Formats: sequence, C-alpha cells, structure tokens
Amino acid sequence: MPASQLLIAVHGWLLSKQVWSPLAACWKERHPEIELWCPDLPGFGDAERPSGLLPNLSAYGRWLADDAIHRAKGRPFVLLGHSLGGSVVLHAEAHLRRQKQTGLLGVVLLAAGGGIYQPRPFRRLRGFGKLILELRPDGLAQLPAPLGTLGPFKAERRAARGLLVNSTSRGAVRELPGLVSDLAVDSLWISGDNDQVMEPGYVRHLAAYSPGHDYHQIAGCGHLPMQEKPEILSDILSSWIESQSLARPRS
Repeated sequence: MPASQLLIAVHGWLLSKQVWSPLAACWKERHPEIELWCPDLPGFGDAERPSGLLPNLSAYGRWLADDAIHRAKGRPFVLLGHSLGGSVVLHAEAHLRRQKQTGLLGVVLLAAGGGIYQPRPFRRLRGFGKLILELRPDGLAQLPAPLGTLGPFKAERRAARGLLVNSTSRGAVRELPGLVSDLAVDSLWISGDNDQVMEPGYVRHLAAYSPGHDYHQIAGCGHLPMQEKPEILSDILSSWIESQSLARPRS
C-alpha cells in the first residue's frame, strides 16, 4: 500500500539530506503510512541549483512549494524545516497560500526561531559563515566522524553565501513574525533544551506569533534533534501529524 500522507523534511544551512538519516531509519520502520521525503536544497548536497533559482528565502520557498505539490500527488502533506530550513518552509507556506493550493496539513519548525534583529550578532554570524566557506577543504565531500554524519560538507558558494546573507538581513529577520502570524495552518515548534545555536527562548518567541501552535522541548538535546534524539522526535512528529489529520480529514 502506498503511503497516504507525506512529510517533507528540509535541512539547514550548509547541510544536506543526509542529516535526516537517523530519523529516516526509525521513521520508515514505525510510520510506513507516512512517506518521509528529505530533499537536498538546490545548491547543497548533491543537488545542483538551476540558474534561474535566486539564492534567497523567497525563491527557495517557491521552489519547495512547487516540489511539494508535485511530490504529494494529491496526498495531504506536512512541511518540516530545520534551522534555516524553517524559514524556507515559512516562505513555502506563504506561496501555497497565495496560490490557493490545498493539501498542506501543517508546518513544523525544528530548532528554528528568531524574529528579533540584532546587528552585532548577525554580523558575527555572517562573518563566521563566510569563513567556513573559505576554509572548507577543496574537493572534500565527506568529513570524518563525528561531523561526517551530518552529510556532505559541500555547497555551491553562491547558494550558500546568498542564503546566509539574505536570511540574516534586517528585512528577512523582521519579516518572520509576519509570516508566522499569517499562517493558514497549525504549526508545531520543537527545540532542544541544550541548543546553543538557536536557544529555546528564541523558538518560543517566534512561535508565539502563530495563532494555532504547539511547542515541544526535548530534554538533553542540542541543535540537531534528528541526530541526537531521532526516536523522541519521531514520536512527537507522528502524534502531531495524526492530530492534524483527525482535525482535517480527507474528503
């Protein structure tokens, strides 16, 4: 029997679909009724960026919305975004809403928050990100353990730099609360209590703008719940997706 629903998981900056591997392994065994699709964002991992796809959140949101509709083939689906991927998901939801597309059950934001622009920290973040791009070894697709478990350490330079600069700009950061408050579907927000990259307070702050949302904090977990606590994350996701399906049954 084909899966009746689809969960689309979008990775964060400079990562690839491989970061979801521990979650995907237990998900396939526990929830065969829901297909888990973990694409590489164009320009990251093994996916090339089409020349017409600009390296900004709005363009990547449209790409995700279009690919989600194509992959779902009429099935209800949920968009899950980790870190920067959360911003891509919010833009995808806005695009689906403007196009009056149906099928989206809800959105999940994993270790994704913010909405408060702080010039100095964001300036440091951009500088650190650009340094990573400059120092990464040429031609090295896979890092040794434990970093190697995160996936290929490769990305098109323009895509990586463009998304980093765009997502940390004053306009993009201040746009997030509006995107969240305009959500036409319910949202689930998940953070790790030991996350030093996106602290839980920033996740809760942005989640509060959503009129219908749930929040879960995973104990003993940092910025990568899909790697650190895949079974717990799987249970949280499946329970929430089930609740959305019961609230909005298929016709």
